[in-house]
Amino acid sequence: MVEGDMKHGPLLRVNRLTKFYGARTGCRDVSFELWPGEVLAIVGESGSGKTTLLSCLWGDLMPTAGSIEYRMRDGRMRDVMRLSEAERRLLMRTDWGFVRQNPADGLRMNVSAGANVGERLMAVGARHYGNIRSEASDWLGRVEIATDRIDDMPRQFSGGMRQRLQIARNLVTGPRLVFMDEPTGGLDVSVQARLLDLLRGLVADLSIAVVIVTHDLAVARLLSHRMLVMRGGVVVEEGLTDQVLDDPQAEYSQLLVSSILQA
Repeated sequence: MVEGDMKHGPLLRVNRLTKFYGARTGCRDVSFELWPGEVLAIVGESGSGKTTLLSCLWGDLMPTAGSIEYRMRDGRMRDVMRLSEAERRLLMRTDWGFVRQNPADGLRMNVSAGANVGERLMAVGARHYGNIRSEASDWLGRVEIATDRIDDMPRQFSGGMRQRLQIARNLVTGPRLVFMDEPTGGLDVSVQARLLDLLRGLVADLSIAVVIVTHDLAVARLLSHRMLVMRGGVVVEEGLTDQVLDDPQAEYSQLLVSSILQA
């Protein structure tokens, strides 16, 4: 976050976001602001509401109440839920990205690695085949996939390589905001470490704002500036990541941190 960004205000403003499933609470009265280049971790155990919150932010779920405002490139804050379908699709192809836990859900498994990256470029107007292929090759290299595998299918890749391909697919259009759902989940420890190093470098180099959902506090500490701790659909604590993890105030946060220390 730089001084110029702060003068223009937050990139994302969430106000009292709520999602009910009948009588059951998915998330309730969640509010926060996200600034350009900032990484916010949403942590909690399974069932805490963090995935419901992320789904509402991205648009997979329609919130019951509350608002989600986003600062468009012209500087105006717009209520995302009031955008037209065409405006929302454009936002998701350009300014936003979503890295899913299972890379197969975020990739087209029936087209090549290069086509997965190039397809998103075509969605924002790129038409020159040579330029698209060159850009796709460059991004494969940036996520540590050998460029001679540009024509290979994702099913030929390991889990870690698929996740890196999904990252390239999302970042190639230069988004300002990326949502991540347990991006290292299900990967071997050594593969997780490599992926986290890659993510941290790319996020810093590109000054991307990120909302990351994770149950892994080590991932949150490595990647995020601030943290929301959720339990039962509500935020029980929020603050700078190091402060929350080193000196948790809420009893639930203390239990989460102590469970990691005792593991």
